[in-house]
Amino acid sequence: MQRRTLLAVVPAALVAAGTAGCSSGSSDGPVTLRFLSLAWQKESIAANKKLVAEWNKKNPKIQVKYVQGSWDNVHDQLVTAFEGGDAPDVIHDESPDIAGFAAQNYLQDLTDLLPSALKNDISAQSWDTVKFAGGGIYGVPFLQESQIFVANRKLLQQAKVRIPTVDAPWTWDEYAEVCRKLTVKGKQYGVAWPLSAPVNKVLNLSLNFDGTFFGTSGGKTTVHVGDNEKQVLRRIHDQLWVDHSADPATVGMKGADPLPAFFAGKYAMVPAGVYFRQQVVQGAPKGFDWVTIPPLKGTSQHQGATSQTLSIPADGKNQKQAMQFISFLLNGPNQATLALGDWLVPTSKEAAKDPRLTTTKDDWNVATASQQNLVVAPYLKVDGFDEWKTKVATPAMQQYFNNKISLDALATKLVKDGNEVLKRYQK
Repeated sequence: MQRRTLLAVVPAALVAAGTAGCSSGSSDGPVTLRFLSLAWQKESIAANKKLVAEWNKKNPKIQVKYVQGSWDNVHDQLVTAFEGGDAPDVIHDESPDIAGFAAQNYLQDLTDLLPSALKNDISAQSWDTVKFAGGGIYGVPFLQESQIFVANRKLLQQAKVRIPTVDAPWTWDEYAEVCRKLTVKGKQYGVAWPLSAPVNKVLNLSLNFDGTFFGTSGGKTTVHVGDNEKQVLRRIHDQLWVDHSADPATVGMKGADPLPAFFAGKYAMVPAGVYFRQQVVQGAPKGFDWVTIPPLKGTSQHQGATSQTLSIPADGKNQKQAMQFISFLLNGPNQATLALGDWLVPTSKEAAKDPRLTTTKDDWNVATASQQNLVVAPYLKVDGFDEWKTKVATPAMQQYFNNKISLDALATKLVKDGNEVLKRYQK
């Protein structure tokens, strides 16, 4: 779901924490819960540890031990922990990853454990990102990422283009026209498109035009690429190779790679997740004036959402206590604190109203408002998606964005080769 400029951690951190013993506590003594956290930014780690300390001070009979994990290797570590019967009591992960663990019965269905206050505070769309295996709820969704653009305000003003707002966003057509106005041959491009990992970005943005890429009929899921799915693909490609308002040299870049050139004025805009604002704040030269461009509008502003999640293992010995801690950690004020630390948007309705997340400082008001456009990412429900993404979609889209194959050839590859992959996952 997110960027992964990660902290180095002890590779066996999770396993080592497990060997110290499973959740402990007797009828007379305190219960000790292990909380695996994947927080990686300095502010986020500090926020998580502060909230754990606050919980421990208020709840002497239910103590929480903070265990630092890493997005880099959490899946393999959890596989080892689940198979060894020694998983952490509270597991931080993300919705695409927990889908597989839910199917393998490693995670507890939380439906009957969820307090009504917590359930009602999180939107139905967010709950949809964690419903698997027949509709059970296998994690509490708490942070999400939407796609925005960060722009050089000075360049936009010089080009005399309208700066969009939450209530009056750019359409994709208006955005394309703006990029053309911002392009100065040999000097400046309207936009940089870092597309070394293009699939999730394309699939999530394609929902602007109701492009889903997958369909299920009679229990069988197949890939489809029609007019709706081609919209975003074609528009990005045209910026690169027809309008020349996007720099083809950025296609092989990762998310933050264009930043130096962006600060230098070579690129007027960069598409990114909302977390990208932090990197701009931290890296921008003194006096650099930037602005967050809200999600673009096609037939809608819908974008695919995945969520960071907190789950409980199916064989956990202290599930009620674990849910009590999760409810505390993810209440409105605390979820707002976690969102600030990660520069992401909260799923909590109460958190979304927090003054810290509605301020114009660092465009938090724009970032937080973007959560209303997030809907469940269709690929979350597709068995075999990861293989399709890695072996078929990523190389094919890279060829297309490098102008090596046509859009029709890309569609053929995605469908024909993709369906061969998905067949192996059909039950």
